[in-house]
Amino acid sequence: MQRVSGVVQHYAWGDRDVLPTLLDASPDGRPWAELWLGTHPGGPSTVGDGAPLADVAGELPYLLKVLTAAEALSLQTHPSDEQARSGFAREEAAGIPRDAPTRVYRDPFAKPELICALTSFDALCGFRPVHVSAALLDDLGLRDLAARLRGEGLSAMVAAIYRRQVPIEPIVAACIGRVEVEARLVARLAEQYPLDPSVAVTLLLHRVQLTPGEAIFLGPGNLHAYLSGAGVEIMSASDNVVRGGMTTKHVDVDELLAVLDIRPIADPRVTPVEDAPGRWRYDTPGTPFRLWRIEVAGTCEHTATGRELLLCTDGATDVLGRGQTLLLMPGETVRLAGIATVFRAEEIDV
Repeated sequence: MQRVSGVVQHYAWGDRDVLPTLLDASPDGRPWAELWLGTHPGGPSTVGDGAPLADVAGELPYLLKVLTAAEALSLQTHPSDEQARSGFAREEAAGIPRDAPTRVYRDPFAKPELICALTSFDALCGFRPVHVSAALLDDLGLRDLAARLRGEGLSAMVAAIYRRQVPIEPIVAACIGRVEVEARLVARLAEQYPLDPSVAVTLLLHRVQLTPGEAIFLGPGNLHAYLSGAGVEIMSASDNVVRGGMTTKHVDVDELLAVLDIRPIADPRVTPVEDAPGRWRYDTPGTPFRLWRIEVAGTCEHTATGRELLLCTDGATDVLGRGQTLLLMPGETVRLAGIATVFRAEEIDV
């Protein structure tokens, strides 16, 4: 059992106070967007003596993060294993440098994700059923667009918007001054990203507002964007992002449309299972990881089944304070005494 130190990423959209407070650090005026805990080369963690975590635990198949967003992140999706392998091989063969702005596939791995809210958390996640989006378009006075969506289907509509075959200006104009949360978001984003077709695409996506402890799963092809809030995120140790807009970075429309899973989903939320009193499991089938939320109220004992990270986000125990992380190797047992919220990242054989 060893203490782990993560790496803070200061992306422009990050909150300036949440992570410094969690880590008992002084705010320095910069955005503190993400705390990375894992062995990913983009932000490798260390253990107590300063040695790389990878030297002690090997390469972990997951990356654990605390994410804090004061502004909206880009609209994006992530590839499946097969898409990542073929895309990576294609770009390698083409000689595109891995750090090139136009590079899409930086490694040959999928990047499924789950995020569990620590605060109120606002996100776009996955396509809604056609009849739901069409009804919204009707309510906004965009009846021709609603009829086209009903007649041609979701895939054709998304492609037409991204290929600029649907005028964006009338859609934005119809949203200005409206009370619907979807319309207000379009009006706000259009000021930041004028004529960006992805702003119109947001009208077709689920708007999800999470309370602490609620979670969403983002499987391959799921189009999503985090809008605001803080959460604990777990994902495969990959850096593959296929951007879909709301960004100044490169958007490869053809690759985006090839990767997107257009199938509507009823509800992107993941309902946690209380496996034992105070121990909540967030199932993500087919992923090499699982996230648990443990509400410590007294004393509890845990024995690791694989290489695990324990992160305390609230309260404290005798061996783990707020903002601290422990590494457990297979078979190691930890006893937690106190009152705290602890997240457990577990590796899974797939």
